[in-house]
Amino acid sequence: MAENNEKIMEEMKEYGQLELRSGSDRISLLTIIGEVEGHECLPAATKTTKYEHVLPKLAEIEENPEVDGLLLLLNTVGGDVESGLAIAEMIASVEKPTVSLVLGGSHSIGVPLAVSADYSFIVPSGTMVIHPVRMSGTVIGAQPTYDYFKQMQDRILTFIASHSGAEYGKLEELMMNTGILTKDLGTILVGKQAVEEGLIDEVGGIHDAFVKLHELIRKRDHKNFS
Repeated sequence: MAENNEKIMEEMKEYGQLELRSGSDRISLLTIIGEVEGHECLPAATKTTKYEHVLPKLAEIEENPEVDGLLLLLNTVGGDVESGLAIAEMIASVEKPTVSLVLGGSHSIGVPLAVSADYSFIVPSGTMVIHPVRMSGTVIGAQPTYDYFKQMQDRILTFIASHSGAEYGKLEELMMNTGILTKDLGTILVGKQAVEEGLIDEVGGIHDAFVKLHELIRKRDHKNFS
């Protein structure tokens, strides 16, 4: 028992992951915070979520018969596009009920992560930032580079549009907005604005997220039983 508790505490401390049991339901809690780290390691002082930790956990959740649902807590500034999309695609493909909750913010590649769940919430003060793809380092100013950026943005917008109530054209308009961010293109949405734009399903907090997840689990169990 002591070893098991020690393992649980280590997973919570190292990966932000926790298994919760509420009544007959066993829920897996997964946090995505700070910056999504991709193929390159970020500075040690940067708070990160490592995709090589998240992907195996999602596979375990899908295959573990003792896990009934997934609750995703988000407070991220974004990060590596390829890695973020990989996590989002995997969450979307999990057969078990999934609910996401945007807390401080879910910016940039955090937007696809937030909408990848079956149902999404955002707290009243939570923010979502939609902006064009950025790249650090040397960038060659040529047509192929532009085409690559356009393709990457199209992948992001297509995913968001297919997993939320927001339309592709409206998302592109929000992404290219020049009147809100002083040093960049894009749009900041706060709380209910994200719901009004169709990105998020509902404004709510942790209680609402748990209630909805239990509801989705009951619906799935009833469907399987019938």
